[in-house]
Amino acid sequence: MIAVRVFLFFLLSVAAVGQPFDVVLSGGRVMDPETGLNAVRDVGLRGGRIAAVSESPLSGELSIDVSGLVVAPGFIDLHAHGQTYEANKYQAHDGVTTALELESGVPNVAEWIAARAGKALINYGATVSHRASRLRAMPKLSGILGKARLSNEEQRTLAEARYQAVDPAHMPVLTAALQEGLDEGALGIGMAHGYFPGATNEEILRVFQFAGPTLTPIFTHVRGMNVFAMQEVIADAAATGAPLHIVHVNSMSLGNIQVVLDLVEGAQKQGVDVTTEAYPYTAASTNIASTIFDPGWRERLGMTYQDIQVQDTGERLNAQTFDRYRSQGGTVIMHMMKPEWIELAMRTPFVMVASDGMPYAPGAHPRSAGTFSRVLGRYVREQGVMSLMEGLRKMTIMPAERLEIITPAARRKGRLQSGADADIAVFDPDEIRDTATFEDDLSFSKGVVHVLVNGEFVVRDGQTVEGVAPGRPLLGRFR
Repeated sequence: MIAVRVFLFFLLSVAAVGQPFDVVLSGGRVMDPETGLNAVRDVGLRGGRIAAVSESPLSGELSIDVSGLVVAPGFIDLHAHGQTYEANKYQAHDGVTTALELESGVPNVAEWIAARAGKALINYGATVSHRASRLRAMPKLSGILGKARLSNEEQRTLAEARYQAVDPAHMPVLTAALQEGLDEGALGIGMAHGYFPGATNEEILRVFQFAGPTLTPIFTHVRGMNVFAMQEVIADAAATGAPLHIVHVNSMSLGNIQVVLDLVEGAQKQGVDVTTEAYPYTAASTNIASTIFDPGWRERLGMTYQDIQVQDTGERLNAQTFDRYRSQGGTVIMHMMKPEWIELAMRTPFVMVASDGMPYAPGAHPRSAGTFSRVLGRYVREQGVMSLMEGLRKMTIMPAERLEIITPAARRKGRLQSGADADIAVFDPDEIRDTATFEDDLSFSKGVVHVLVNGEFVVRDGQTVEGVAPGRPLLGRFR
């Protein structure tokens, strides 16, 4: 019986090879960071998957000559707040084929996924929001949550909740809300407790204890830009077995980045499942009304008013304009890091690349459009901080492997191999670079020639393909 099945599989395989491919990318430099393949090959796509990677020429209904270009797995962005079609266009021109909202997460996972169905240029997914879940565990907010419009008093009440602890007696409500999101397809838990300082050490530990037994990953913006904040979450991960991913290690470490990287590496060597990421810019971005700018921020962050730039106008602040913007809210860019800190993060083998890209706006932080091209242009080609294969590894197979514990779909991402999803970035290694700056509006990266998502072109010959939406959701294994 086994011999019969093997023979049938052989016949089917032979028949498949004889069929024309939907698309053939011909004569490119195929680079697959998982296997180390770095050679000229033809790549045949069929039915949204990679069907062949061949030394011999392949034929297809559409054949594209990509000689002289790199054919790589599409880039996976674990940290993208831009989740609209407009944001996706800039991401696609940066080689991104999957952009996930994992740091903050979303309050209603099922609703969020349904809203994007059939409308996404690239693949998408999200964690369940710890922040939203903790609000549900505060009885006094029961009449506020879910309302379409809030009064000024209700808005103040909601803002004050950032500074309040969850009563330990109500933790079951919080964890039930987390479980609900996981059951709806969340890719783990988004824990941005740096933005709600009322969360106690006990609350954070209890969430880790909830996540540990089912190996549910926690993606965290730690509670402060210091070593102690890193030690808290790494200790909780070690104590509970919960997988941990620390977002933007560059901005959360500042001048302590070497110490923090040593801490992460040491934990990894002791068997703790902890990973981290960085973006290749010296400025951060957030809402000026957030708790990051609570009194004492200049001392904590080593910043001045002049280091703050208003996203919408480009204006640099002073004491008077800071107070005005602080009271009304809005996105700002924070010039707070040194180039050598970023280079250290890029040079460290276990640090992945992720953008922390902001929602689309003309003056948004350039990381929203240029993160991955900047790594390949500046840190690989120009500065030689890492090899091209190493740069690709940080943005393809490493994030895919981080996701495999929560979604089976990740096993087909981040790879340029037969059977993998046909998420592919084709770029010119001599030309790829970011073009977006802190002074001008967002702009597409250069050198990204073709991008395919699930076998369909979303960028072709450097131009956005209009009228297509091949992006699909990555869903967690609890759904």
